Amino acid sequence: MVERGCEAAYFGETFAESRAKFLLAVAQAGGVATSYVHPDEVGPDGGTLSIDVGVFGAAGARRAFMILSGTHGGEGYAGSAAQIAFIRSGALDTLAHDVRVVLVHGLNPYGFAHWTRTTEHNVDLNRNFMDFSQPLPRNPGYLEVHPFLCPDEWSEEALAAAQRGMDKWIAEHGHQAWIQTIMKGQYEQPSGLNYGGDTREWSNLTLETIVGTSLAGVEKLAFIDWHTGLGDWGEPFFLCFSEKDSSAWARACDWWGRARIETTIGFAGARRPTYNGLVLKGVEAWTAPAEMVGAVVEFGTLPLQQSLDQLRIDRWLKFGNTPDDPQRLADMRRGTRDGFTPPDREWRRRIIGHAGEIQLQGLEGLTAW
Repeated sequence: MVERGCEAAYFGETFAESRAKFLLAVAQAGGVATSYVHPDEVGPDGGTLSIDVGVFGAAGARRAFMILSGTHGGEGYAGSAAQIAFIRSGALDTLAHDVRVVLVHGLNPYGFAHWTRTTEHNVDLNRNFMDFSQPLPRNPGYLEVHPFLCPDEWSEEALAAAQRGMDKWIAEHGHQAWIQTIMKGQYEQPSGLNYGGDTREWSNLTLETIVGTSLAGVEKLAFIDWHTGLGDWGEPFFLCFSEKDSSAWARACDWWGRARIETTIGFAGARRPTYNGLVLKGVEAWTAPAEMVGAVVEFGTLPLQQSLDQLRIDRWLKFGNTPDDPQRLADMRRGTRDGFTPPDREWRRRIIGHAGEIQLQGLEGLTAW
């Protein structure tokens, strides 16, 4: 059981604070830290933005555990806390001789620092790991729903009209098609939601460098990408993308529990959508032919529709829109933050407790593999 009041030791309230807590934890635990500074962007306070990597264990280890935070920027606070808790648990102090742990902190530092989901180019980094030399997948349905998802105005009248448009589209195409259309990623509307970009983002390129440096020679890889949003409040929700009849799927079930890996909840009654451009798939390709067992792990915050509404507000504000009422603006900004990193202490305690267990299960599974 995680003690009351301890959440402040793990959660930062700004990117700079989260980064400082992470780097201090790595140093105190004897890990090796490397920083990759963003060449073009700074934080809202003018501070440095960087992806920081903490490595524990032997450089030549054949088995490795890579854990990411901050792929979706504003979700990085929970992922950072999970990584810090793992370091401070002592689990990394006595790793097996052929196991290393690689913690990638703040994969999307711009979004992390500016409390937004996307990169500085409005790119959803978890849709950006594509081969841009090849034709990109089309999502014509998204172009149809974009005006409803992303209205120019955020007034009561405009939102009501947008809702009517969405309701009509869903009535014609079905809820499953709606979930697939809005979540799988799109590459045609740069100002839209879940835009995967038209080239590899700096974070994408930098992660390939990190993988090449930190995972060289690895034959067996455990992987977690921490997120927030989907699932029940304060509870972990696993998205495993291995083939269901594969040894990787079976091993994930063994490590983390079949009920977690094979869950069908999370999408308001729809089946899990097929995603394009996932970070996980990029890491898997770069480390081939290594065997990989991993998942995207979410911590639930809001019901699906409410989470989507917060993403719509985040996107609306990002493109220079502001309401006339300063208090409404403050409320909107607070909602986009709290919707993915709730300030509630119980929620934060749950994340630390669950994350500690999940990371330890992954490490134990990897060590026994």
